[in-house]
Amino acid sequence: MVYTISGIRFPAVLSLHNSTLRGDRRAASLPVFLRKNNFSRKILAVKSSHDSDSPSSAIAESDKVLIPQDHDNSASLTDQLETPVITSVDAHNLEDLTMEDEDKYNIGEADSSYRQIEDGLGSVASSPVDVDIPAKKTSVSVGKEVKIPSVEAKPKIIPRPGAGQKIYEIDPSLLAYRDHLDFRFGQYKRLHDEINKHEGGLDAFSRGYEQFGFLRSATGITYREWAPGAKSAALIGDFNNWNPNADVMTRNEFGVWEIFLPNNVDGSPPIPHGSRVKIRMDTPSGIKDSIPAWIKFSVQAPGEIPYSGIYYDPPEEEKYVFKHPQPKKPKSLRIYESHVGMSSPEPKINTYANFRDDVLPRIKKLGYNAVQIMAIQEHSYYASFGYHVTNFFAPSSRFGTPEDLKSMIDKAHELGLLVLMDIVHSHSSNNTLDGLNMFDGTDGHYFHPGSRGYHWMWDSRLFNYGSWEVLRYLLSNARWWLDEYKFDGFRFDGVTSMMYTHHGLQVAFTGNYSEYFGLATDVDAVVYLMLANDLIHGLFPEAVTIGEDVSGMPTFCLPTQDGGVGFDYRLQMAIADKWIEILKKQDEDWKMGDIVHTLTNRRWLEKCVAYAESHDQALVGDKTIAFWLMDKDMYDFMSLDRPATPRIDRGIALHKMIRLITMGLGGEGYLNFMGNEFGHPEWIDFPRGEQQLPNGSVIPGNNYSYDKCRRRFDLGDADYLRYRGMQEFDQAMQHLEEKFGFMTTEHQYISRKNEGDKVIIFERGNLVFVFNFHWNNSYSDYRVGCATPGKYKIVLDSDDALFGGFNRLNHSAEYFTSEGWYDDRPRSFLIYAPSRTAVVYALADDLEPAFLDEVEPALADEVEPEPVDP
Repeated sequence: MVYTISGIRFPAVLSLHNSTLRGDRRAASLPVFLRKNNFSRKILAVKSSHDSDSPSSAIAESDKVLIPQDHDNSASLTDQLETPVITSVDAHNLEDLTMEDEDKYNIGEADSSYRQIEDGLGSVASSPVDVDIPAKKTSVSVGKEVKIPSVEAKPKIIPRPGAGQKIYEIDPSLLAYRDHLDFRFGQYKRLHDEINKHEGGLDAFSRGYEQFGFLRSATGITYREWAPGAKSAALIGDFNNWNPNADVMTRNEFGVWEIFLPNNVDGSPPIPHGSRVKIRMDTPSGIKDSIPAWIKFSVQAPGEIPYSGIYYDPPEEEKYVFKHPQPKKPKSLRIYESHVGMSSPEPKINTYANFRDDVLPRIKKLGYNAVQIMAIQEHSYYASFGYHVTNFFAPSSRFGTPEDLKSMIDKAHELGLLVLMDIVHSHSSNNTLDGLNMFDGTDGHYFHPGSRGYHWMWDSRLFNYGSWEVLRYLLSNARWWLDEYKFDGFRFDGVTSMMYTHHGLQVAFTGNYSEYFGLATDVDAVVYLMLANDLIHGLFPEAVTIGEDVSGMPTFCLPTQDGGVGFDYRLQMAIADKWIEILKKQDEDWKMGDIVHTLTNRRWLEKCVAYAESHDQALVGDKTIAFWLMDKDMYDFMSLDRPATPRIDRGIALHKMIRLITMGLGGEGYLNFMGNEFGHPEWIDFPRGEQQLPNGSVIPGNNYSYDKCRRRFDLGDADYLRYRGMQEFDQAMQHLEEKFGFMTTEHQYISRKNEGDKVIIFERGNLVFVFNFHWNNSYSDYRVGCATPGKYKIVLDSDDALFGGFNRLNHSAEYFTSEGWYDDRPRSFLIYAPSRTAVVYALADDLEPAFLDEVEPALADEVEPEPVDP
């Protein structure tokens, strides 16, 4: 893929500073460039800061910057005033703190400079810019309008913190940990109040991209960067022939460097659109050229190893204008997890444009209502799967331009699909050339210094969520993607790693509440997540937030005003792990009770997104469910022109059953990784070279091959292959849920989990689900308990010939209930339950005339088959 910006050709060149693929789903960064030693942080503020590595919620004084208005004759940054320090609290006293300690730890009271500011000026909040930017602007930097159809919208108001006490009504067991939870809420509330008081609120605070980076005005371009560790700084790039003496920047007392470049004599901007730019700094670790931290686009030029920042400000005629309104948040969330680059059937890097034209219509046809896009934030190492981010505000240039991404999202909205971004705020790439690591030559700039700022398994850097400027950066980043690109929400990656200082590594969460609320909890990170959810839900009321948490943190999906963390959904990661555990066993060792318990083990009032497998299980070194079930037989026996093997028959049957029971019992949302709907036969292996680890061992590469970094959608579409049946079943599942909304119904009752019969029966809404996991036994006149009387009909049958089954059920049959208690249900009906099948029954009165034909088309000459097992 090659595209052109202002005469510069930027192909998709694989970066040579690679990472090592380990057992974890992320790739660990092992740059071939200089590995810097850890440098102690040099504090350049007026007064010494508190220890930024404290596990308490402390905002280092040197980390806080007050930003002036844009450069049009505005005051210099050196004329601005510092915001107050947030005092540190000893972590060892964390369990002893309550809301009543507020006076003792009154934020800012100990800072004499704060009192002087209050005495002299009345309010610091008047200093920061509080610009009222209309919601319909396409580029907040230049203020250009976007014309989209008007839609009725909820008011965009960030609510003030509530009392934070409702969590104890929902779960009285939390009262035993009230000291911790009240302290957490107190930190959240105080930080909320400080932002309101000194930054004009979360709305203004989250517009950092209007104050940092490149800012275009009528008279020129202002560039600002927070780099307190740098001794000197200069803006360099194509526009000044990379001369470090041409455009030297000035520094204010709080570590913000700034330069204003006036327009050319002819009125043209001083930096042309598409120009390469960097900031050169003299740092404690030497002279360093860095990509600006707030850069909006970054590319790797032909023949070059490092990336370059791009000044991105296209002319009006080239800017994409959104045409379609964003869809409303659906009640039932059905997510198609995707990666743009590997979405082509061909061994190449796919583009935003191709994904828009080829993949989005497929997702819509399959019946999903949301697409979750991975690897959007720029990452210099492709094989990191997008999890080692180098440029947080820049969309990946491998797939196209920012305008291409906007066009792709707009097309999804036209199709009625939500677009969720897989956002990475849990860590950052260890890359020192292209990313934030050692940006200003110090170890503790955006990250915790020392060992606390390093993730030993992911080989990446960990943010200091107790830093004021880190909060500004990350909150602004979340808003940027929603504002500028119209994403409809986020799946927050690696939240477990954020919430605990042990990052969930080598820790087995048992559900004991002391595991969640103790000294191992990173309160700073949890408070950041609370603020992020406040911001997102306040300014974008239809946006969805999903947190990837394996720990089961209580209150995770309860509103912040009630004392919760504020996510809409938790990603139910334990389910996929349980399926892998079960698939390693013989069929007779499968425990129905174990399956049901795992699928239903979620907290009351806290919604979950369930999945049988995601991209995690598809990576090289792991196995998909299809491969666990069918292994190498998939290569030779998936064609319909030859007989299937017993392994293939078993695999296809169980693949369908596993996915349906996961959707039926697992949560209030469902997720599938692209290609897994039809049992994609290959794992994912990104192009990579041989890696040598620090201990001397070598991990072999794949000669930078793209062969396993694609999706063979043609296999699922081929009517001569058995993959087609699994794809058709997945599509029928999605349409069944669209019709009945069973994932979000309030009624759920499991009436049978019989270990001898290997049968699971449950109700979800008015639907009755019957799963017979037995490998041999089929059951005639099998009685099924139910709640609602009437006539039932089959609405989904995994044994349908269309789905690669054996067609053992008559879909025109009607099943009438009889009164009398059975399996603790007031009535029941009799069915035939073939082995290894999943069948869903619905009340005939709930069916529209065309529904059965739509969801499960029957053969025109179908006759009732004999109940013969395969």
